[in-house]
Amino acid sequence: MDISAQISLTVLMGVFLVAVATWLTRVENWRSYSPVGGGGSFIDESGYIDEEKPAGIIRWLTTVDHKDIGILYGLYGITAFVVGGLMVTLMRIDLVTTNSLLGTATYNSLLTSHGITMLFLFGTPIIAAFANYLIPLIIGADDMAFPRINAIAFWLLPPAALLIWAGFFAKPLGLFGPAQTAWTMYTPLSLGAAGGSGDMVGGAGVDLMLLGLHLSGVATTIGAINFIATIFTHRGDEVTWANLDIFSWTILTQSGLILFAFPLLGSALVMLIADRNFETTFFLSDGGALLWQHLFWFFGHPEVYVLVLPMMGIVSYVLPRFAGRQLFGFKFVVYSTLAIGVLSFGVWAHHMFSTGMDPRLRASFMAVSMAIAIPSAVKTFNWITTLWNGRIRLTTPMLYCIGFVSNFIIGGVTGVFLASIPVDLVLHDTYYVVGHFHYVVMGAIAFAGFAGIYYWFPLVTGRMYQASLGKAHFWLTMIGTNITFFAMILLGYGGMPRRYATYLPEFATLHRLATLGALIIFVGQLIWFWNMTSSWFEGKRVEDGDPWNLSEDGVNTVEWQWFSNKLETQLATDGGEESDADVATDGGQPVDGDESVDGANGDAGDDTDETDA
Repeated sequence: MDISAQISLTVLMGVFLVAVATWLTRVENWRSYSPVGGGGSFIDESGYIDEEKPAGIIRWLTTVDHKDIGILYGLYGITAFVVGGLMVTLMRIDLVTTNSLLGTATYNSLLTSHGITMLFLFGTPIIAAFANYLIPLIIGADDMAFPRINAIAFWLLPPAALLIWAGFFAKPLGLFGPAQTAWTMYTPLSLGAAGGSGDMVGGAGVDLMLLGLHLSGVATTIGAINFIATIFTHRGDEVTWANLDIFSWTILTQSGLILFAFPLLGSALVMLIADRNFETTFFLSDGGALLWQHLFWFFGHPEVYVLVLPMMGIVSYVLPRFAGRQLFGFKFVVYSTLAIGVLSFGVWAHHMFSTGMDPRLRASFMAVSMAIAIPSAVKTFNWITTLWNGRIRLTTPMLYCIGFVSNFIIGGVTGVFLASIPVDLVLHDTYYVVGHFHYVVMGAIAFAGFAGIYYWFPLVTGRMYQASLGKAHFWLTMIGTNITFFAMILLGYGGMPRRYATYLPEFATLHRLATLGALIIFVGQLIWFWNMTSSWFEGKRVEDGDPWNLSEDGVNTVEWQWFSNKLETQLATDGGEESDADVATDGGQPVDGDESVDGANGDAGDDTDETDA
């Protein structure tokens, strides 16, 4: 792209931004803020806020209501999940044969975009969806500490996604293609000359992907600051550190990790962009490739815990409700969360055991990598002990919680082997690593996300999903996940390297088995998407503020009390008297009363609680 084209593009973008700003200034009341996101509001005696918001698209473009922004984050994350899922489905179909049908370049493009999409555009935003919607409700805040900045953090993400995927839109037009660097963007592979569409790994596609990643990192960091400020300063008078719920603890820890990890990634990306476009030599000099790995993995490994810790919080919050008892060892779950957050910054070099680093330094990273398994095991035993002798109901959220625990055990144990230097030197860069990583990311993180989606679906939509479809979704996903990723672990033991579009015939059977599992997962997600979409519009309306019958075990929590007040006020339900039951915040002591609720998240009833709409 010559200088005149760059100037023209800059001017065009400037005009576009001025036009957007001008249009926004004409939107009525867009600059005013109220806790409900614009318009008028009043608070009735029940404490429920009746909202008057702009109608239609204006509402969603200008809202600063944490619940609306949570829904926007959720829709964005699900969109990214669909895109990333379609990408990997194409890859797995391509791997049915030993010779790539898509071609190496297309396969590498899908590989790169799949990883970045699932980690940055699905994983982090879907957690922000839960946190935005629920944290203020649970801790008794009117809204996030910085509502407008909360909206800005979200609206930075759609352009980030477009930049990351830009190559797929531009290539059919004869312009640049998508990045082919893999999600780790290792140098010197990612240092191909910028500007040429014919360069295999270079070109504008890589530059735009790096800019999109940087933009998503800024958005994530802004959100983390907001969550920390909200939890520290906007808790209700009755919510203390002693009874702060486990989900808020994990979000707080995650936000701390983001503050230390993401700015480093942003700095590394800026240096990489400068090397590609301005002839700097941050990563082109001797040792530059090793420097990139250190910078990237100092971010990259805490990023895994940025994703998994909040999902652990969801499981710790939801699982006891369906076990009919308190979360066992609540304080130890909190302490183990904090321990994982601290230790996660001391293990990054276990990704680099094969780079030839000093053996003494390598041994220290091995020790810390094994030590971080201890707090993870503490959580696992706490979940299992919570289930022990509990009154378990196998509703869909509970099935996903149990699936999370079982898959997390497999992912964790396989990770301990990789933390051992001699084992890692044999298995490094094989499909074993892919299987281990995906047992954690898909088998655990996504499972906990589904548990949260099903559990809070009535809270957000006021409707109930179809239970039979929910359980079909779980079993297909559970079976497909274990077929796919266990086959990958066996491929790794056989010596199959990862990131290859072609392979030797002796690996064909296991590759086809993995593809079969991936197709089973794909069918499960089609069922889930249909269930969520149809139930959102046509599902059976929830007329009871306690759709999971939590009050039967005395474990109702504050978000359901808010939901009950909402129904009483908005839906004019038949109104009996308001409940005097204590409402727990999930951590320590209940808001009122003497009953301890530090994990009192049990559920009551049987499978009929999941209503077939």
